[in-house]
Amino acid sequence: MELVEDVVIVGAGVAGLATALALKRTGVEALVLERGEELRTTGSALTLMPNAWVALDALGVSHKLTSIYAPLQRVCVTNVDTGVIQEVNLPRINGAAGGELRTVHRKALLKTLAEELPHNSIRFSSKLTAIETQTHEGSSIAVIHMQDGTIIKAKVLIGCDGVHSVVGRWLGLGEVVDSGRVAVRVLSVHPQGHGLKTETQQFLTSGVRAGFVPLDDKHTYWFLVCPSPSNGTELETDPKKIQREILEKHAKNFPQIFKDIVELSDLSTLSWAPLMFRYPWQVWFGNLNKENVTVAGDAMHPMTPDLGQGGCTALEDAVVLGRHIGTSFIQNGGLIEPKEIPKVLSNYVEERRWRVSSLILGSYLSGWVQQRNSVVIKFLRDVVFYRFFGRIAGGAVHYNCGKLPSIHEVEGELKKAK
Repeated sequence: MELVEDVVIVGAGVAGLATALALKRTGVEALVLERGEELRTTGSALTLMPNAWVALDALGVSHKLTSIYAPLQRVCVTNVDTGVIQEVNLPRINGAAGGELRTVHRKALLKTLAEELPHNSIRFSSKLTAIETQTHEGSSIAVIHMQDGTIIKAKVLIGCDGVHSVVGRWLGLGEVVDSGRVAVRVLSVHPQGHGLKTETQQFLTSGVRAGFVPLDDKHTYWFLVCPSPSNGTELETDPKKIQREILEKHAKNFPQIFKDIVELSDLSTLSWAPLMFRYPWQVWFGNLNKENVTVAGDAMHPMTPDLGQGGCTALEDAVVLGRHIGTSFIQNGGLIEPKEIPKVLSNYVEERRWRVSSLILGSYLSGWVQQRNSVVIKFLRDVVFYRFFGRIAGGAVHYNCGKLPSIHEVEGELKKAK
């Protein structure tokens, strides 16, 4: 079977669904290919910072989440070894929809995005096996080969297929690298309610960082980051054994409140994996687009979670990409003009390249400062980093990815130009 599509997006994660929605808002239809049988929920939850809410507002869905999830009031960091507790100043954007930090269920975010898309725009159980490009009437067409034998020809191909992106590999991007740390992320269920304040509690000790945050009245999200096992040691895969390892080894000296939350884990939501990232210079100088193919989200800029910007920047990507493609679409009378696509994608990449590469570097350094144990690093962390975190993170979260174009706005600009 052979299909012809204007835009094909590989991956139905945050970046893929948000990009499809951004395009829909400008009148462009996209087909989303997802290899899983349903929406992916790996990661359990994510904290969305003000820049993410600006993007969700542009996508027209922020209100659906802010009505469910309360803003975080504060973040407290406890040094388990010394007992010192520090409060982190939270960065905010006044006037932004949901301009505070809010932690949301990952599945709720994905469902919110997916529900806005046309019926059958997501094709599940669709695994991409190969990509090639063909020239048709002087323009490049992406030819996508699927595992079931289907061939899809697309005027635009966008890889939102995660850290180990097939599309990114086709573009020639380098492989991701191991940060030397692993993370476990889980949802816990409190049938009788948890009674916790709307705040994040974090704990530090001997290279281990962990924390928890309420999602709603009966669910909390917790995480733990620690050094990777010695070379040659494989990560445990049994969720129950991982839970026991956390309690008996990594968090044995943590406060009882954290241990109680770990005990209430919904082990079906548990993920335990290395923290991977892409070297920033691969983003600075790498091929993030070629002809009519590009990438977004983790496929472009995988980063460690230490600044909480992975999902936030994926939402930014979606709006910026939707703005560039949508403007071209409207200017060409509601058509995707293949000859213009290479320039359109190049403009998108240049807008994103420096922003996301700086966040990769900032996230890595943030994790390095928070989990090192030398005297100097401890001083930087305890006296400088947490005290001024709001200012340090300001460049990351005080960012406006812009709005999506409307037909009337673009037509008005064209008339002015004439």
